[in-house]
Amino acid sequence: MDMAWEKGAGPAEAVRDAYEALAETVRPLGDEESWLPTGCTGWAVRDLLFHLAGDAQRALVACHTPAGGPPDRDAVGYWADWRPDAAGAAHGRRWNRVAASMFLDFGQLRELYLETAAATVRAVAATDPALPVSTQGHVLTAGDLMLTLAVEATVHHLDLTVALPAAPGPSPAGLRAVRATLDGLLGRPVPLDWSDEHYARAATGRAPLTPAERRTLGPDADRFPLFG
Repeated sequence: MDMAWEKGAGPAEAVRDAYEALAETVRPLGDEESWLPTGCTGWAVRDLLFHLAGDAQRALVACHTPAGGPPDRDAVGYWADWRPDAAGAAHGRRWNRVAASMFLDFGQLRELYLETAAATVRAVAATDPALPVSTQGHVLTAGDLMLTLAVEATVHHLDLTVALPAAPGPSPAGLRAVRATLDGLLGRPVPLDWSDEHYARAATGRAPLTPAERRTLGPDADRFPLFG
């Protein structure tokens, strides 16, 4: 599915840019910064980084798991399953926080993430974008999987830097992929003059809609967050 590629970047390049931008933010972090809050409810930086390491690991597995059947999701439809679920989100937060707490040395967690993310970038570069692969109980083409990876990394990059104002921001390619995904879920370009960053936060429930924004969106306002 063509999204950010109209400007010359392919899906593997979008993952590379999103992951490298995130790595640039993560690499200098120390133990003190690891306890700062993020945009994910209940998670400190170290908790979110553990989640990101797991996502990169899932990507590695998916790239090496060719599917037997045709795709049943594309890069936009994949997110339709990720709707807000208070009970599921609470369970996920607890599990992730307990698992992340097993790393007594934040440096070990940081290096695990950086090594896994770098391996993922190499793996997606070597994967045929047309190859059907399996992940999260669905089949996508590898190219569409790559788009979802760039989107998740970019949204979580914004989460990670909530209390790190001097940190570098997400990659332009990642932000373009997020906007294209959200417009796809909405069914039209969002009719508001939002920056890519604010659109990502508003459409995933991280920033509430104002009354004026609700009026402009009309009936679509009740569909927000588009995923979360």
